[in-house]
This record gives sequence, structure tokens and C-alpha cells, in this order.
Amino acid sequence: MCQGVVVPSFTRGLDAATRDFWRLVGRPVDLSGRHSWLSGPVAEGAAVGDAWAKSSPSPSTERLGLVDSLSGLDGPGFAADQLRAEVRDFYERTSCWQMAVRTRWSSWALPGGAAVAHLFGRRVQQLALPLSSGGRFEHIDSQVVSIPGESGTPPAVGWIRTLRSTGDVVYSGAYELSLLPGAARRCVHVVFPLPQGNLQVFLEPLVLRGGALGLRSLPGDFGAEGTYVVVRGQGDDWAARVPLHETFVVFVDHEDALRTTHRIWLGTHPLVRLDYLLTPLSVR
Repeated sequence: MCQGVVVPSFTRGLDAATRDFWRLVGRPVDLSGRHSWLSGPVAEGAAVGDAWAKSSPSPSTERLGLVDSLSGLDGPGFAADQLRAEVRDFYERTSCWQMAVRTRWSSWALPGGAAVAHLFGRRVQQLALPLSSGGRFEHIDSQVVSIPGESGTPPAVGWIRTLRSTGDVVYSGAYELSLLPGAARRCVHVVFPLPQGNLQVFLEPLVLRGGALGLRSLPGDFGAEGTYVVVRGQGDDWAARVPLHETFVVFVDHEDALRTTHRIWLGTHPLVRLDYLLTPLSVR
């Protein structure tokens, strides 16, 4: 067998073992009842990509954002009218912006990142974080689509981001504003579909100096903002809180360019930093 070739029987076993692990460390959940805040799309096949987003891409004349308005997050500790106009425009008219990314892995985390990319990310076409950009920015192709909701529920927004140099899907997720149990205001809720499950992140919004937007998922109890893995079954669903923590800072730099700094930690250990350069499309 040639080195680097992952045979289907091995990957099927690996995927099943991964789901069994999350069932072991997780808890049973009622996604149609008390844990409905963890309900979200899953991938029907072995690969994710953009297949889970049933809707066709919106016409080029339609300006789609990840949210209708960031004011939907207003509440104790957050007021969207304090944000820079460019920051709001990016989230409210995301399809009007193009992106480039620069990746910097911590040296200790790079081997693990490469293993995850090889065994899962590139094969599944989901969460295939770039391993290295050589200190330069790489172009990302971005597609924003409207996803019809279930009967009586509003549509969500799908955002599929593909690394142009490789064609790998870096992120393919559904975005909405959600109210967690007992919370006083909404948070940003992102669902990354996976085969027979998904990865979900609930991000607390903050207004930072200079009108920048901060988003963070910190350690906490089950039911608070953070990162979760959900494994779906036939009436047998499980969820586990994951010790992955993220921060985003979306800001305008001293040259009036819109940028995002995205950091990911495993517990207290830094994994990777992604720096994004956000540029408005010439035709608005």
C-alpha cells in the first residue's frame, strides 16, 4: 500500500471510533426538547463541503450577510452601535467582501494539525485549516447562501470558505444568533456539519477599543458559550463540551484596512493563529 493513501475501510473505522469516543465522554441530549439549542445541520454523506447547504447560491445582486443586523446581539455588555461601520458591514453584507488568510501554528501543535488535516479535514472537506502560509496571505474564496429553515423557523445563513490554492474547505458552517438557556442576550452560534453530527461554537460578543468586535468562547459549564461536539443517532443523540477555546478580534488597522485575528487554544495551550485581511469587492 502506497504511503499517504487512506483506505476507505480504515477511515470508516476511524470515523466510527471518533463518534464512539464522543459518546463515551459526552452526555445524552434531547435535541427536540430541553437541548434544542444544540440542534443543527449534519452532513448526510461521508464528505461535507457545501453539500449540506441545500439552497442554491444567492444571485449576485443580493447582498447576504451572516446576520441581518448585529443589533440582534444587543443586551447587557454589548451595543452594536458602538462598532465601526466597516465591522458591521462585513457581518451584515458578508458577500460584499473578499478574504485572504495567513496561518501560524504553534510548533508543538503543527504535527497534530497535520494529522487532523490528513485524516479528517481534507478527506471530509470540513475544518481543513491551512498548515502553513509561509508568512504570506493566501486567497480564500467565500460563498454565502441562504438555508431554508424548518417549518415555522427563519432561514439560517451558510458560509463556505475554500482555500484557493488547494480547493480544500477551510470552514463550512451555518450562522445564526442564538439565546442560550438562562442567558440575558444572544450570542453568535456557528454549526459546522460533520458526518452523523456536527461541531458547534457559541461565541460571546464584546465591543473592544476603537469600535472593534470581539468574539470569544471560553471555558465554562455545559450550556454556556463554548465549543460542543454533537453525535446524532436514531433517537440516541449525544453531546460533549470540548476544551477548544477561540477568540476573534475584527478591527480596522492604522491604514484603514479591515482585519481579523483568530486564535484557537486547546485548554490553555495555543494551537494556531489565523490573520485575515478583509477587502471590499470593487462592485458593491
